[in-house]
Amino acid sequence: MLEEQHDNLQDADGNLITDSNESSPTADVEETEDTPVAEANKNQNALNAIDESNAEESEDETLRERHEIPLLDYDTLSMESLVDELHKLVTTDKVMSIKEHIDEIKKSFLAKYYHFIEEKKEEFHNENPDTTEDFQYHLPLKSTFDHHYTEYKNKKNAHFKSLETNLKSNLENRLAIVEELKELINPQEHIKDTLKHFNELRERWKNAGPIPKDKYNHVWNNYHFHVENFYDILHLDREARDVDFKHNLEQKHKIIERVAILADEEDINKAFRELQDLHRIWKEDIGPVSREHRDEIWNQFSDYTKQIHDKREQLFEKQRGNEVENLSNKKLIIAEIETLGTVKVNSHSQWLVQIEKVEALRTAFFNAGKVPADVNEETWAAFKTAVRNFNSFKNSFYKEIKKDQNDNLAQKNALVAKAVELQNSTDFAITTPIMKQIQNEWKQIGHVPRKYSDKIWKEFKAACNHYFDQLKEFKHEENSEEIEAFDKKKAYLESLREFQLVGEHKTDLDAIKAHIETWKSFGRVPQQRRHIEGKFNKILDALFDKLSLSKKEGDMMRFANRLDNLSENNDTRKIENEKIFIIRKIDEVQNEIFQLENNIQFFANTKNAKKENSIVLEVRKNIAIHKESLDTWKEKLAQLRNLNQE
Repeated sequence: MLEEQHDNLQDADGNLITDSNESSPTADVEETEDTPVAEANKNQNALNAIDESNAEESEDETLRERHEIPLLDYDTLSMESLVDELHKLVTTDKVMSIKEHIDEIKKSFLAKYYHFIEEKKEEFHNENPDTTEDFQYHLPLKSTFDHHYTEYKNKKNAHFKSLETNLKSNLENRLAIVEELKELINPQEHIKDTLKHFNELRERWKNAGPIPKDKYNHVWNNYHFHVENFYDILHLDREARDVDFKHNLEQKHKIIERVAILADEEDINKAFRELQDLHRIWKEDIGPVSREHRDEIWNQFSDYTKQIHDKREQLFEKQRGNEVENLSNKKLIIAEIETLGTVKVNSHSQWLVQIEKVEALRTAFFNAGKVPADVNEETWAAFKTAVRNFNSFKNSFYKEIKKDQNDNLAQKNALVAKAVELQNSTDFAITTPIMKQIQNEWKQIGHVPRKYSDKIWKEFKAACNHYFDQLKEFKHEENSEEIEAFDKKKAYLESLREFQLVGEHKTDLDAIKAHIETWKSFGRVPQQRRHIEGKFNKILDALFDKLSLSKKEGDMMRFANRLDNLSENNDTRKIENEKIFIIRKIDEVQNEIFQLENNIQFFANTKNAKKENSIVLEVRKNIAIHKESLDTWKEKLAQLRNLNQE
């Protein structure tokens, strides 16, 4: 503890009577901010903070590594990210250096997990209001979290078990060293042998290992007292003692110089961690100095320690201020959720908006940061209550519309039964209007419970499709002309496969046109057999490719044939889609031409405009190609419009 305590009283066995926590004799003096007693107490608080940290880290040296692991704002992470962080920490870091991180991860994960389960439970009861089954939900991510957390607990238990044994053994060794120091003053022993024994004890002390933190300061106090006593009371070789004193003084001055620099360090936490190490070195590795310097250097060391400690306290105060601000923000969020839990809306779409607002507020709550520890549980409880009340308010709406949904279900089931009854009817003139009316009625009926929605829709759709498929088949079968046309086209298609071009352009083109006219003359084929038109078009495409037609001419002939097919089948929907497509293509090509012409204008304004390089020539070539394409699309559009006018 403090070196000023070297004058404390001893008992009959030479043990130090007071320990590091004993009250100062001046404790009853009235203290103000300006009194020496008050200032001394402030210094003592700073030194106590160092001693407590060092005592804890002396017990378990792995605790020192916790400062090197960044403490994230775990509340802002998703459950998946929290599990990833847990796995990384447990796998790569020492178990006691991550305790604070694991605790924060556990708290954040479980908060999100229980909220998630509550939502799933509410969904279950909303969909199954009359069920007597217990709600069960398995989240694989929770199992993964439990696995990693159990691994951490097992490692921690093994660490504590090993540590406990070592601490007990090391404590016994250190106490034995203190006892040997007490007995070191032996008039019968030569001074050089005594010094040798003394140095051996100091070396053994350095290597004795960690001891329980509640024993650390007291045991070290005793050790330090007897080390100083050895120097001060025993008649040593003064020259050797003074050399040692001088060396120790130099080392402690170096520490003071370093602490003076640390007092100006911007990273307060970094400065405090190094200050801990310097206190440890001061106490553990460097021996005493002569009496005339002890108080002076210790006071210097203490003053700088207080400066760093004060800065650290200011940092903590700022953090506490941030936590208070976070608390205020979270209270506002809770208040907004509470308000949303009182705003009544009357449609599912409006409730979706309300739910989205609450989810956004919930995310904001988790992202708002830490609040003071003493109100953390209270704040979390208020948040859960607000969300739960909102959900209850929302559920009351859905319970009210549940009856309407059940009524809708009954109406739709009646329509399903009627559609199934009529699906095999062959009295198409009477049944068709009824089936169409059933479909219209279905559209007018509102929502049904989600668990039945897909099932009844599939049944209704299947019955309707079955009937109308039969109706289509009947219409096609009764149209003998279309069937005859199909048979003729099928036979003609087979003969056309043997057709060969003679190699003379006009003769071959006239022959192809004749085939097209013959094909048209056969008339329309049944709807379900129109695939034959595609086969004919493929043969035409192959023939056109063999002709030495221009790209535009071949393209237009193909288009004309396609247009004839659409017109013949009176497929107005496809004709309109074709028109929309062509207009869109015209716009695209015009925009492309406009862009290319702008590029040409740019090159024309450059210094080398007179010399058209390869890039300019390529652009001009592209413009010509696009203009040719534009003419083709416009001609197609004109044919379509003429078709509509006819």
